[in-house]
Amino acid sequence: MTQSLADMRRDYTRDGLAETQAPDEPFALFQQWFGDAVKTEQPPVEANALTLATVDADGRPHCRVLLLKGLDARGFTFFTNYDSAKSQQLEANPFAAMTFFWPALERQVRIEGRVEKVSARESDEYYQVRPLGSRLGAWASPQSQVIASREELEGMVKATEARFSDTQPHCPEHWGGYRLLPERIEFWQGRPSRLHDRLNYRLVDGQWQRERLAP
Repeated sequence: MTQSLADMRRDYTRDGLAETQAPDEPFALFQQWFGDAVKTEQPPVEANALTLATVDADGRPHCRVLLLKGLDARGFTFFTNYDSAKSQQLEANPFAAMTFFWPALERQVRIEGRVEKVSARESDEYYQVRPLGSRLGAWASPQSQVIASREELEGMVKATEARFSDTQPHCPEHWGGYRLLPERIEFWQGRPSRLHDRLNYRLVDGQWQRERLAP
C-alpha cells in the first residue's frame, strides 16, 4: 500500500444538523436528504443505494448493497428473490438494518426495524415497470445458489428468453418486495474534528421521539 491507513482521513465541513432543522418525525427529513442526494451525488454513487444488514438463524450477520425502490409512511421497500440467502435470513430473523451514505453531502442515515413482505399486487406493479432483461433475470437466476459457470447462467437466461418469446413474463411467485418498518432512524451529518451531528428518532408507543447522540 502506498499510503498508511492510519493517515487516510478527511475533515467534514460542508454542513451541520441542528434540532431547529429537524421535524418531529423522520420521514420528512429523509425525503429532504434523499432529494438533496439525487441532485448532488454523481455516478458511480447511486442516491438510492443502501447497505442492508440481516442476521441468519445462527446469529451471524450478513450485509450487501441494494437499491431502495419504494418509500412511504409505512417504510422502506426493496425487491429480491424470495429464495435468496437474504430472504432465508429474514425468514429466520425478521429484523434488519439499512444504511445510506451520501459522501458528497457528508451524510449518513441508519434505519432499523422489522421487515415484512409487501403484497403480491405491489410486487407485480414494480415487476412490470422493470426492464425486460431484469424481468427475465428474475426467472432465470437461482439467486444465491451455487452454479458451475457464467456460461451456465447465460444458458438459463437463453432458456428463459425462449420460454417467454411469445408472451411477456409475469411476476414469479418466488420474487417480490420487502418493506422495512422503521423503529429507529438516525441522521448523521459530518462535522469538523469528528464532532459529528447525530439526531436519532425512536418509535415509542407509536410516537416518534427525537434525541441527540454524542458523536
